[in-house]
Amino acid sequence: MNDKKPFPFSRRQFLDTAVKVTAVGTLAYVQMSGCGSEASEVTPPPENKHVFLSKPYLHTLQHDRMSIRWLTNKPSFSWIEYGEAGKLDKKAMLIVDGMLNAYNRIHEIYLYNLEPGKSYQYRVASKEITEFKPYEVTYGETIYSDAYTFTTIAKAAKDLSWLILNDLHDRPDSFPHLLQLNQKDPYDFVFLNGDMFNYQTDEQQIIDHLLIPCTNDFATEKPMMFVRGNHEARGKFARELKNYFSFPQGQYFTFHWGPVFAIVLDTGEDKKDDHPVYAGLVDFDAYRIQQAIWMEKLMQTPDYINATYKVVLMHIPPFYSKDQHGELHCRELFSPLFDKYKVDIVIAGHTHTYGVHPPVKNQHRYPIIIGGGPEIGKRTLIKVKADQQHLIVQMLNDDNKVVGTYRVAASV
Repeated sequence: MNDKKPFPFSRRQFLDTAVKVTAVGTLAYVQMSGCGSEASEVTPPPENKHVFLSKPYLHTLQHDRMSIRWLTNKPSFSWIEYGEAGKLDKKAMLIVDGMLNAYNRIHEIYLYNLEPGKSYQYRVASKEITEFKPYEVTYGETIYSDAYTFTTIAKAAKDLSWLILNDLHDRPDSFPHLLQLNQKDPYDFVFLNGDMFNYQTDEQQIIDHLLIPCTNDFATEKPMMFVRGNHEARGKFARELKNYFSFPQGQYFTFHWGPVFAIVLDTGEDKKDDHPVYAGLVDFDAYRIQQAIWMEKLMQTPDYINATYKVVLMHIPPFYSKDQHGELHCRELFSPLFDKYKVDIVIAGHTHTYGVHPPVKNQHRYPIIIGGGPEIGKRTLIKVKADQQHLIVQMLNDDNKVVGTYRVAASV
């Protein structure tokens, strides 16, 4: 069990003390499917040992499955051992086209056919592959993680609570500082609403500035959802970023949990596509148009129409920014749909100035909540709670002061 406290020793000490064994007990076999891609840059191995580069982290807001990801420093064959009531009597592996996924460092395995509303224990294992010849595979040592617990979503969930962080810009110390503001208030998952980084440099940046602080605080036992901000679209490693996160339907997606139907938009860059800084390598206008078409179809489905609360999460807000091209394009494409299909609330970031903006006649019929920026004094933690009566948004600054609230009554 994870006690939710940061490690009392350094990352290097953690890696050096990872449990290493060479045999696996007999466990029930469960066939899995999914994806497992590898980044183009490799983190140097610490002292040439086979180690985890991150603790496992959870994705997926679905009733009957869980995505579990982790990283190793050497190519491996990996699996998950899991079960109920403290037992690890089941085994899950990734099978693609009849082959067990192997010789990769970025690992993702789905646990399927889980029971909604139930707690499961799990640990991950990776067996090093030292040589992978056409007719001979040589294995090295096997390492195991600690055991952790997660709980699947109950199908008849009546309420939902989650935390939102945005615009931390490569400041990993902000994660524990802001998350501790929640104190012991229950929550179901954490949503990262873009610009966790200044730009994408390499794998080590993702590990040190996001995966380690998130897994130290919550992500081994509560899901983490992530959408890009404009800064995640920059840098030589930007196109590799998606290899480290699981998205339900792609980099823009939906989730429906209890009374909340949420739409997550990937708003792209804030400048025009032909701006010299992009060197002719982006086409976010077409990408946003694609999302608008997708979203309008989604808003006509019974799941959306009948949801108690309709929430949009996006990095660049449609109003209250600098009226750069990205914001204006979001306003043009998305805001009319938000109005037409009666979105209850939009939660965004990007501006580095927190604020609560109620509906404005002839402008936007929906409230817009904008989280703060990366500097001390401007950082925020947004808390969202929804039940059968109200959806309540509360925003705290990094001094633990309430700097904004908004309440939405349940639709009749």
